[in-house]
Amino acid sequence: MSTIIQNALDAIALGSVYAVFALGIALIFGVMRLVNLAHGEIIMAAGYTLLVTGGWPWWARVGAALAVGVVLSVLMHRLAFKPLQGASAVTLMVGSLAVSALLQTSVLTWRGGNPEGTRNLPLLNDAIEIAGVRVSVLSLVSVGVVASLLVGLAVLLRRTDLGLRMRAAAEDFSMARMLGVKADAVIMFAFAIAGLLAAVGGVLVVSQTGTVTPTIGLSVMLFGLIACVLGGLGSLAGAVLGGFVLGCASVVLQATLPLELRPYRDAFLFAGVFLVILLRPEGLVRTSALQERV
Repeated sequence: MSTIIQNALDAIALGSVYAVFALGIALIFGVMRLVNLAHGEIIMAAGYTLLVTGGWPWWARVGAALAVGVVLSVLMHRLAFKPLQGASAVTLMVGSLAVSALLQTSVLTWRGGNPEGTRNLPLLNDAIEIAGVRVSVLSLVSVGVVASLLVGLAVLLRRTDLGLRMRAAAEDFSMARMLGVKADAVIMFAFAIAGLLAAVGGVLVVSQTGTVTPTIGLSVMLFGLIACVLGGLGSLAGAVLGGFVLGCASVVLQATLPLELRPYRDAFLFAGVFLVILLRPEGLVRTSALQERV
């Protein structure tokens, strides 16, 4: 029973991290139809911020990492993506790939490509016992932080004027613009929120691994993108659902596969995702915009 509870907590913790990344990707896709392949570099930036501020108090390190994530995301929009606004989806995606390569190359030149250890945040590597089950503090913090973010973002999107405009734009940007939604304000706010989400996820990932590299955001960004497609690209709720499904499936496979097959866990995971997409190409949550196209 304790193993089941532990696996369930691990699944929720991993799913919550994937959900945060997927939600940021979905927000940007919703307002710009941009698959931002540079989203992972915000994770990298947050990680290196934790590294270079190792002598600061923990709250200042986390605050600096979040601020860097937001600023970098907004700068991506202003300097790289806004000039391409109105371009084709392929052009936007190639542009984001160029931004990703530029940022990775800059960090490689600055720090080199070897993994660097970061100073762990206090208490996160400890474990506590709950009902006879040892649970890592990091898992509990991950679930708590992500749950707070998702609830706060849900309130923002549903209860504020700017949030309602953003949600309308994310679901059907053309219609929202026809109804008077100011595109620039919505897009910039979406990039700021996406940067914050990615930076939070980056802090959690780096706290878990204890190291940072120029490519640390690549695999996490890939999982976030897959979660978006699984949930329904363009759907905010679908992105969150896809993240949790992906995280839970990953933990279940890790717990149930024979030892000799566990190194191939991701192959089984992606095969399952591919099967779901074949059976339901629109994803788990179907958006209104997609329904109109179909």
